[in-house]
Amino acid sequence: MRETDNMQLILLNVGESAHNGDWNWKNISSPFTRLFYVKEGKATVNLPDGARELRPRCLYLIPPFTPHSYECEGYFAHYYIHIYEKQSSTTKALEDMNFPFEVEANESDLFLVERLMEINHGRELKQFDPQTYDNQPTLLRDIATEAHQPEYAVLETKGILLQLLSRFVRFSTYKYEVSDERIVKVLKYIRKNIDKPIKISDLSEIASLSNDHFIRLFKASMQCTPIDYVNQKKIEKAQLMLLLKNVQVKDIAYGLSFENLSYFSYLFKKLTCYTPCQYRKMFN
Repeated sequence: MRETDNMQLILLNVGESAHNGDWNWKNISSPFTRLFYVKEGKATVNLPDGARELRPRCLYLIPPFTPHSYECEGYFAHYYIHIYEKQSSTTKALEDMNFPFEVEANESDLFLVERLMEINHGRELKQFDPQTYDNQPTLLRDIATEAHQPEYAVLETKGILLQLLSRFVRFSTYKYEVSDERIVKVLKYIRKNIDKPIKISDLSEIASLSNDHFIRLFKASMQCTPIDYVNQKKIEKAQLMLLLKNVQVKDIAYGLSFENLSYFSYLFKKLTCYTPCQYRKMFN
């Protein structure tokens, strides 16, 4: 089964905005995906791999937890769509795939975006500063809004989101090209049990390999050690919990089976460039 077969998408926001040199926001990193359709003008998105210019009649995709900033010196008009993906038992496709940043829009894309706005009236942003909507209460409210939408609108919304994302999936690759079923079983186990203690011996037993053989095979498939992969997934879960749950950092650390709070904080900063408290303060 392909990861895209399990995509569980929730629309958070959709709307249209126009700016005159005032689309300038720094240090953005969110637990949801941003999709833009540019109508007129130009702006720049600064990504970890460099600055990218936004052009009219193109679609742009920024996956979750991607640090970025916006710059706009003149007129810039675009549609924006914010998409949250619920994690299935083993996959989260929007985090596990490498997408192109830009694709040329086709004739139907503008119609799809405008139709998405039509059936989701009231889902536009009230303010454009990310700090006003990229926070725990607003995110939870937007996720919960789906439960109050008519069933036909939820179904059509998901269909439109899948069509728009398909433009990017066409040119995407999986971050981890894994063909060995033993490693696939291990990855599913890690995703399903990310809040529990995960030992190398547990993983090698699932793969029916010795510890040394398993570590070599995992590193050849994933380009990282099993421990590095487990830690990355635990910190990604911690990022989401810091935004969505009003609990202390130590409770998040212990809830993800870190026995040492100092090590959790060290690892969090190493992987995100922020301490857990800085991360929560910045986005909440």
